[in-house]
Amino acid sequence: MTLEEVLIEKPTERVQCTGSALEEVLVSAKDNDSITVGVYECAKVMNLDPDSVSFCVLAMDEEFECDIALQIHFTLIQSFCFDNDISIVRVSDMQRLAEIVGDKAEQLEDAHCVLITNPADGSWEDPALEKLHLFCEESRRLNDWVPEISLPER
Repeated sequence: MTLEEVLIEKPTERVQCTGSALEEVLVSAKDNDSITVGVYECAKVMNLDPDSVSFCVLAMDEEFECDIALQIHFTLIQSFCFDNDISIVRVSDMQRLAEIVGDKAEQLEDAHCVLITNPADGSWEDPALEKLHLFCEESRRLNDWVPEISLPER
């Protein structure tokens, strides 16, 4: 999909489409072992190998809105992403994000930050990931630096 096609879509369709694209990318990255979950784990990856990071997802829910430490981490992660030209989005349903990126056997407690990384053997290309990058680029043009995406319900 070209940037022009993304721009032409109606806003509500675009948000729904990007939510589906995000879910598709997360599932694909999980299958390719190209995903890092957790604020501290993501910070380690960003510190050790920032060039491997392709996309960042921050998740917030009502339970953690007043968590000052988490807000500080989010600010630092956002700053890092802006400085390193990494696309970043926010989702409001952390439970749904945890369902997508977690294993059925384990319950994820910290799915506040998810990184999609490039595999060690080369570049990972995904049309849905490209669509998300275009969405983020367009959002930045509209001064929405961390756009919010709604993940589709199951």
